[in-house]
Amino acid sequence: MNETGQTAGPIRKQKSIVLVTVDCLRGDHVGFMGYPRPVTPFLDSLAGESFVFPAAIVAGTPTFYSFPGILASRYPLALGRDVLGLAPDEPTLASTLRRAGYATAAFIAANPYISSHFGYQQGFDLFRDFLDSERVPPPSRNMSSPSWASRLNRTLQRMRPGLGPLGLLYDELYFRYGQRVTPVPGSIDALRRYPAADILVEHACIWLTTVCHNPFFLWLHLMDPHSPYYPREAALAHMGHRPLTPARARYLNDWWNRSNVGPRRLAHYREEILKLYTAGIRWVDAQLARLADVLRQANVWDECVLVVTGDHGEEFLEHGGRYHRPLRLTEELIRVPLLLRVPRVRKQRIADTPFSLLHLAPTLLDCVDLKAPADFRGRSYWPQLQAGAKWDGVAISECVAGCNNPFRRENRMGPRVLSVREARYKLVLHFEPKAEYLYDLIADPSEQAPLAQEAQKAVRTRLLQIAREHLLSSRMQRDPRKRVQARLNSLRLEWTKSTKASVAAFEP
Repeated sequence: MNETGQTAGPIRKQKSIVLVTVDCLRGDHVGFMGYPRPVTPFLDSLAGESFVFPAAIVAGTPTFYSFPGILASRYPLALGRDVLGLAPDEPTLASTLRRAGYATAAFIAANPYISSHFGYQQGFDLFRDFLDSERVPPPSRNMSSPSWASRLNRTLQRMRPGLGPLGLLYDELYFRYGQRVTPVPGSIDALRRYPAADILVEHACIWLTTVCHNPFFLWLHLMDPHSPYYPREAALAHMGHRPLTPARARYLNDWWNRSNVGPRRLAHYREEILKLYTAGIRWVDAQLARLADVLRQANVWDECVLVVTGDHGEEFLEHGGRYHRPLRLTEELIRVPLLLRVPRVRKQRIADTPFSLLHLAPTLLDCVDLKAPADFRGRSYWPQLQAGAKWDGVAISECVAGCNNPFRRENRMGPRVLSVREARYKLVLHFEPKAEYLYDLIADPSEQAPLAQEAQKAVRTRLLQIAREHLLSSRMQRDPRKRVQARLNSLRLEWTKSTKASVAAFEP
């Protein structure tokens, strides 16, 4: 017997698990959640035989605050704001399954925040993060011999704060100048920062041929909808969009990324950006259909639990923002799709009640008859899913405001943002400057008008009490040993990186 209480070794009839996490996948941008465009035809076809969660909520956002909840069933700040990722030897979904005799593999589309640097390789026989892959960087202008125009632009940039209204004209001229002088590659593929879904699925299919006769756990993390938005050209065709030139694709992404343009001007290109974003989702869907075909051909599809979800959503100016910066916990960022297909289990209707992804790992283990580690903070909802029973769900999400670059430890020590979400009401707390906002998600689903302080006092009090209990339990249940191990591991990695950089600086 092993620590999970299960008999070790392969069990032929044990169900396998395929977990697919899609970066930046919003809850309202897939067909089975009501999105009107033909973005996810394959997943939509599975929805009729799967559990679909109308209100799946991440434990934190962005990626580095989301995955401790998904894989380790732990709130992201539970070990302290300065600790990022997983602690050494922290129990996870992968480590639990491997100890139960599962073959385990992960294929990660070059997202550095869920790499071995942050402990995510734990529990996997094969962990491929593609960070060592050669990717063609976007071409940049050679500035070794600056022309008179370059020297003039540098002078104007130094003068920019004092130009007044002329500064806006300068910004526009400089943007267009940069577009003109920067070389454009011959294809959109050359602009892409991350490996596309077809590459990861191909590697996964090769691995599956070696293990599919035994129970396995496969984790795919796909980045196709992530910015910069450079989808496969075939994905644009699947969506019925006209071909896009690399120059136009780069122009749209560079415009959308401008920091000196307000929401009103950005909105002019919002629909075109959305086409690129949804084409990335469409490509993911097509590759998952291909993966399912491979599993069918291997006669293991009917023994596979399939889970598809997102690690967080994406902003498209709903509150004036773009991308997924950790500044607020709006619905477009914390609500994600969640589809769970379990073979030979009859689908039951799920009420529109929050389901925190903190509960995903213990629920998955329960549905394959394995016990979750005692360290998991979430609990299994598998009995309720099987019975079609309702539950009173409350989902908590948290992040550190403004932590855009977590590789720098000082960025992790900012003020916390915390949300407590019920089916109807949602409380958002900002700790610095102090502010609280209560939303009625039925009357105001887009969170445009927080309720007045004197409104719904009983609801506000209840949610504030839940937030207080969460903060207290996070501190009281903090594991000092794991925290020390995580901090030591972080310091070791920082020291190794610093040493390599110093050695490289002195190499001839």
